[in-house]
Amino acid sequence: MNVKIIDIPKIENTLGNIAVMENGSIPFDIKRVYYLYDIPSSSKRGGHSHKNLQQILIAISGSFDVVLKNGSSVKTITLNKPDKGLFIENHIWRELENFSSGAVCLVLASDVFDEEDYIRDFDEFLISKK
Repeated sequence: MNVKIIDIPKIENTLGNIAVMENGSIPFDIKRVYYLYDIPSSSKRGGHSHKNLQQILIAISGSFDVVLKNGSSVKTITLNKPDKGLFIENHIWRELENFSSGAVCLVLASDVFDEEDYIRDFDEFLISKK
């Protein structure tokens, strides 16, 4: 499955840490940044795949699970450290669930929003994998 945990460079200091992500230090140029917050623990987010877009998800605060499907296998990864990012290549179905209280999910995307890039129906996703 084309996903991996990446270490986010950090500068440690007695006054607090700074995590740094720049173009060149990740597998794509950042074209869009957004974050999810105030999500009830029983809610699910995502539920789609991208034709071209790549993303890095980071648990800036709290924790959540990312359920990943490639059409033949399923993998669940818990994100709970702000210095670890989950790199998700295109053509991977993703669902976010089990949000802790106060969880914040930061998303770095390889492109701007384009509805045509989304596959929002799981059966259509499975057909696209053939």
